Parts: sequence; structure tokens; C-alpha cells
Amino acid sequence: MGRVEFAAPPGSQAPHLAVAGGRALLSWLEPVGKDRHALRLALREPDGEWRPAGTVVVSDSLFANWADIPSVEPLPDGTWIAHWLRKAAAGPYAYHVAMAVSADAGGSWGPAFRPHADVSETEHGFVSLVPWNDGAAGVWLDGRGTSGDGPMTLRFTTITRSGAAAPDIEVDPRVCDCCQTALARTTRGLVVAYRDRADGEIRDIAVRRFADGRWSEAVIVGDDGWHYPGCPVNGPAIAARGDTVALAWFTAANNTPRVNAAVSFDGGATFGLRRQVDDGRPAGRVDVVWWGETALVSWIEETADAGDVRVRELRADGTLTGSTVVAVTQASRAAGFPRLAAVHDAVVVAWTVPGDTGGVRAAALTRTP
Repeated sequence: MGRVEFAAPPGSQAPHLAVAGGRALLSWLEPVGKDRHALRLALREPDGEWRPAGTVVVSDSLFANWADIPSVEPLPDGTWIAHWLRKAAAGPYAYHVAMAVSADAGGSWGPAFRPHADVSETEHGFVSLVPWNDGAAGVWLDGRGTSGDGPMTLRFTTITRSGAAAPDIEVDPRVCDCCQTALARTTRGLVVAYRDRADGEIRDIAVRRFADGRWSEAVIVGDDGWHYPGCPVNGPAIAARGDTVALAWFTAANNTPRVNAAVSFDGGATFGLRRQVDDGRPAGRVDVVWWGETALVSWIEETADAGDVRVRELRADGTLTGSTVVAVTQASRAAGFPRLAAVHDAVVVAWTVPGDTGGVRAAALTRTP
């Protein structure tokens, strides 16, 4: 297992990792009083030392949830764009996406804004952001139609580094209600992965590509045929290196839980054969990053009395290495979603340890010479 390098305060949750100038940037939610939370930041320096990097927001209207995770996305020019979720009403799942921009690497933050025009008291979340043009591109699940018994939709916008959002557009008119989205940038454009919701409550992973100002038709990856009359809260993960795209996802089709992965060599237009990554008892909660020439996939594997955060390398030719336990947590929802970020010769892993003395932890993996 990786040695714990960083520990956030007890009660912290919802870790997210990004890369800022060759350093791992960790964000998390931290309780700061009754029904009040802060979105905190820390940076891992190239020498492995961690240092505080500021606070994005502190609020009693901040929506804190084990699955719908805030993020901070650094842009190439040094600007950082953060997103979090802001309660819109007293209902448990009425919240909007809030964003803010920092021009000084988290030292200060501009005013909060919404990336979506809709202000209905419905769910807006599960955001994914990537650098794009002079700012960022983002997708999210948008429930503006659910107040009238309509389906959850997937929507998209672009944000400038000054904090202006373009009008949002619909990408998919019917998707799974609360599975995480995943967005990556290839040399051909953007590629998004999400859990679709097809007729008959089939909830498989779909991929769409954005190029020349429009989104492609959806491609169902793996074609698992998972019939599930609800939301499994277990979205996919995607990572791009040029036009080579790695995709990981959880399914329980035919009552058989599995973590699968596949690779695309054409920017996400087509994917090769799926490979089973797990060790037989997966809870899912996947992530994936490129680590040199291979993709590293993480997931939670259930054990007799706990849950392991495990990783396995997937080579571009489809072969797999053995799995490695990098942390011990639980398989319960309180353990959340472990996250990965590749920096220099290491991969940083962040996860949540449930319980009164637990919280967000981080460690680094390096290859044995």
C-alpha cells in the first residue's frame, strides 16, 4: 500500500485531483460547523511535500454529498476554475452548479456564477471540466425537466477564463439520474462518457465526441445490457493521451458486478474489446489516468470486512498487469470515489476513510525500477 502523505481533517470527504504546473492539486469538502462546509485546497510539490493552497468557498448553502464531487481545474495559463454545488431550495436534491475563477492559483477567487441558465429547484450536478480554447469546457447532469416528470439530461457549455459561460446546450435528452460524467480532451476535440438510460431501463455507458461545434451521436461502449430500474450512482472515468483514450466503467449486468476498461485509438470514435479489471468483488467507483504508455485504472474492491482501493495497469494492446492494493477503506457509500492524478514519475491517489476519525487521505505510487 502507498504511504499516507496527506490527511485532511476528520469528517472531510469528496476528494478531487488535478494537475497544476506539474503539481498535484487536491480539493475536498470539510465541515466547519453545523450544516456548514468549506471547499479546501492543497498542493503536492515535486519533492512530495504538501502545502495548503487556500479555500475556494465557505458556506452553509454548499451541498455536500458522497457522490457529487466539487472540483478545481487548472488552465494552461495558470488560471484555476472551481465548481461546487449550491442548495437552491429546502428539498434534498434541489441544487445548482456554482463556479468561480482564480487568476492567482487559488489565492483569491472572483464572484460565483452559474454555468446554466436554468434556475428551477431541481438537481444540477455531476460536473466534469477540462481546459478548452481560452477557458474550459464543462458537462453536467441537468434536471430542469424532472419537475414535470421528464428525464434527466446531459448539458454542455464553455467558460472563459474571465468567468463568462456560453449558453448551455443539450447533449443527450435522457440519461441516468445520478451517475458521474467524465470528460477528456483529445487532439480531435472533446469526448464525454456517461451512463445512458435507454428504453427498458438499460443503463450502459455512452460516449459522444465534440468537434467542429457539434456533438456526435452516442456510441454505447461494451453493450453490457444492464437492466437496472434506478440509478446505481457509479459513473465512468475517461482519460486521453493525444487521440488514445482509456475508458473504465462499472456494470452489474446479469447480476455480475464488474469493472471493465477499453481503449480507443481514434479519439473515442471506436473502442477495442473490453477487459475485466477487477478481482471478482468490485464495488466500482472507478477512475483512470495515463501513466506513461499505460493507463492506470482504480476501483474499490470489496473484502471480508472492508474495501480496498486497488489499481491495475491497462496497456494499449489490451494486456493487464496484476492488481495492487493502494489503500484500505470501506465498500460503503461513505467511502466515496477514490481519485487519481499523474505527476512526473508518480501517480497520486486520494480517497476517503469513513468514520469520526477518518477523512480524505492521499498517497503517491511510483514504479519499482
